[in-house]
Amino acid sequence: MPSPTAPLTAALPPATAQAERLVALGVHDLAGLSADDLRAAAGSLAPGDLLALRPDLAPASALAPLLELDGRPGFVVADMTDVDAFAPIEGVALPSSPVYAVSGLDRGDEMLNWSPDEALPAITAAGRTPLVLTEGIHWLLQCPDVLERNVCFMTIGSRLVKANGRLDARTPALWISNGTGRDGRERRGAPKVGWCWAGNRHTWLGFASTSGRAPLP
Repeated sequence: MPSPTAPLTAALPPATAQAERLVALGVHDLAGLSADDLRAAAGSLAPGDLLALRPDLAPASALAPLLELDGRPGFVVADMTDVDAFAPIEGVALPSSPVYAVSGLDRGDEMLNWSPDEALPAITAAGRTPLVLTEGIHWLLQCPDVLERNVCFMTIGSRLVKANGRLDARTPALWISNGTGRDGRERRGAPKVGWCWAGNRHTWLGFASTSGRAPLP
């Protein structure tokens, strides 16, 4: 299989706009930070980087409902009540600061129809690391259009470790609901946090990755 191509250029808003977006959504309150703390951290964000908060401060379960597409709020699938237990995998180190920068975002379109088990070695061989779930959500909070029907993405930097020390076979992903099953018809077109099996391929799911992360003061 080919290696991932060069990362796509993420059309992210300026740092100040990213901070104000998170403040307007109340993300700073979720994390126990003041609005000024978040704004100050954003002052050190390089152009083109994503402003993110650590998942232990702003978990996926709290961030997902803040997503929106065409007026429909985001949600976590009903059978993923343990979503916040999905943690960074070995080799994915998050900065210790509450707020940090994520650089060189790539949606991973060139790996559509790959399985997570196939994609992870290719991502790491390219000198990159997969996004964790909350980073993917932060990206969509700033750039909702990154999520497109039939071109969505997985965030395999987050996995759940079972009591026996083995990885749970589920891998988290972000896509657009069809409003079927337990999603409910009213959620058709809504952004969705779900999961797929680590060994399965999906023609509409790529693998989001980053070239690096850095702490912000």
